[in-house]
Amino acid sequence: MPTRREFVATALCLGLLPQRGLAAPAMSTGGAHRFQFIGIDGAPMPLSAYAGRLLLVVNTASRCAYTPQYRDLEALWDLYGARGLTVIGTPSNDFGGQEPKSEQEIQGFCSGEYGVSFPLTEKIHVRGPLAHPFYRWAETEAGFGNAPGWNFHKYLIGADGRLIAAFPSAMNPQDPRLVAAIKAHLPAG
Repeated sequence: MPTRREFVATALCLGLLPQRGLAAPAMSTGGAHRFQFIGIDGAPMPLSAYAGRLLLVVNTASRCAYTPQYRDLEALWDLYGARGLTVIGTPSNDFGGQEPKSEQEIQGFCSGEYGVSFPLTEKIHVRGPLAHPFYRWAETEAGFGNAPGWNFHKYLIGADGRLIAAFPSAMNPQDPRLVAAIKAHLPAG
């Protein structure tokens, strides 16, 4: 009998399941909290520091048609941050060279143009052999068809470090499906 992961992968290949907002298979071991980024300011940014909080991890870029999503990500952070959501932006130049700026330039652009106050990491790779370990893990956990295919792909990580869902780049952060998933998984309190 096939495992759930094998079933989901096969169903996606055959077009039997939608790829948008697909709930991820159950997490293996360790979860997202075992990974560490470097903050845009150069300081260590271990995801274990966010244990107990819901995370929305988004690969970002400054010169993308989806760049205005920064505004909507900031709105989510403003609205749900006190209730247990942390938005984390991971700038990447992997798609179309749309993030050529330095970390200092990225930070200035994000705060100046979009009022971004949520945490940002240093510029990283989110796909291919140089992908950050978090992104390699998330792609494996989310299953076929749920890896970043462009800028502003979103991963929702539970307070326990488990991958909850993946949302495509074109889905606005204010989309009712994404907001419903956030509300359903906010830590109790």
